[in-house]
Amino acid sequence: MWCRRALSGGEMCYKHQFYGIVSHRCVQMTPTLRCNQRCLFCWRSFEHEMPEAEECPPGTILANIKKLQKKALAGYNAVLDNTVTEEMWQEALEPKHVAISLSGEPTLYSRLPDLIDLFKENGYTTFLVSNGTRPEMLARCHPYQTYVSLDAPDRETYKKTCRPLGDYWDRINESLGLLGSRRSAVRLTLVAGLNDRSPEQYAALLQDSGAAFVEVKGYMYLGYSRNRLARKNMPEHADVRAFAGKVSAACDYKIRDENRLSRVVCLERAT
Repeated sequence: MWCRRALSGGEMCYKHQFYGIVSHRCVQMTPTLRCNQRCLFCWRSFEHEMPEAEECPPGTILANIKKLQKKALAGYNAVLDNTVTEEMWQEALEPKHVAISLSGEPTLYSRLPDLIDLFKENGYTTFLVSNGTRPEMLARCHPYQTYVSLDAPDRETYKKTCRPLGDYWDRINESLGLLGSRRSAVRLTLVAGLNDRSPEQYAALLQDSGAAFVEVKGYMYLGYSRNRLARKNMPEHADVRAFAGKVSAACDYKIRDENRLSRVVCLERAT
């Protein structure tokens, strides 16, 4: 959706607003479909997880990025769609950003550090989005920006919300502790009636993390999550902003920006 709007000269994803990432030149990809959590709010279909017989080599992934980006945008080009300019279309065919976040948990891919380094060597900016369950792998990865999800204020809520295949709560906290030494962000996905409580506990965890940014984002009633949750679990933007304000009041992060359409508020650590 955001690529389509960007190609037509319209609004871009909130990552452009917050971090300057241009939507039509951003590839969303994953090096693995495996995940070690079964989050209730996930739009993906982990109920029908595809088995992986072997891992795809980093070189193969890099070699196919542009081809698959073009395939993903097929039908949006300037010849077939008169709302798309030739300039924007040509830019889209030369992506500059890679968001390693589309599906699965990327830190389960054993060659992730090599893949990120390969992207960097070839001029790509990388955003790595992780659930934080493998801090030893995160420590070996050096993307442009590291995201770690924090979807609960405590262990009990974490187990109910993310339904992990093991108890990874302590590992997530270890991952948060890595963020102060790199460009980083913590993502809170708020699900109404499930994990939207104890803002002061979230604030304490964030304060210890040292991350540069915090995104407080509302759960979106999309995809396979609709089989697990109800529309009432999707908070309004006003609710997200109010919760972000309570988190901000209890730590050194201050509200920097917000995007109502995506129901997300960006906090930045005060200097």
